[in-house]
Amino acid sequence: MSKATPFVALLRGINLGRKRVAMPELKRVVESLGYGSVRTLLNTGNVVFTSDKGGADRHGAKLERAIADLLGVSCRVIVLGAADLTEIVEANPLAEIADNPSRLQVAVLAAPADRERVAPLTRQRWEPEAIALGRRSAYLWCPNGYAKSLLAEAFAKAARDRVTVRTWGTISKLHGLMAG
Repeated sequence: MSKATPFVALLRGINLGRKRVAMPELKRVVESLGYGSVRTLLNTGNVVFTSDKGGADRHGAKLERAIADLLGVSCRVIVLGAADLTEIVEANPLAEIADNPSRLQVAVLAAPADRERVAPLTRQRWEPEAIALGRRSAYLWCPNGYAKSLLAEAFAKAARDRVTVRTWGTISKLHGLMAG
């Protein structure tokens, strides 16, 4: 028997508008698919689980179908393995300037190739905001808030639905859940 690998599923757009999903319901759906050690984080649309079969892409597609079929909610699900999430946390290029974890956003790309969509934004000036790219993520420092950010608006337009965004605080908590 192979060892179970930890994963985190990031659901895009859950609990916004009409796409409401209670975390206990989401947990039950994930468990019904045979995943182990299923944990949700508050009401964030994030699920940590383990599996000994398949990779992140396979799990994302499987979860998208199950959430649509069992909960009636259509959403993109981006799944990361432990190594990918650890890389995102450890490679944070804005750690020195981002002094408020709720103002540092981490945009997780659906696939590493999606970096090309947002790369042109790194060649523009955004002060006092800042953007940096990782292999599978973008880091957006929005000191005046994400909702009022011109950078965030330009990023959303460039990335379209190929990304989901979390605060640094949420990413850090998910990393801790996955490790623990």
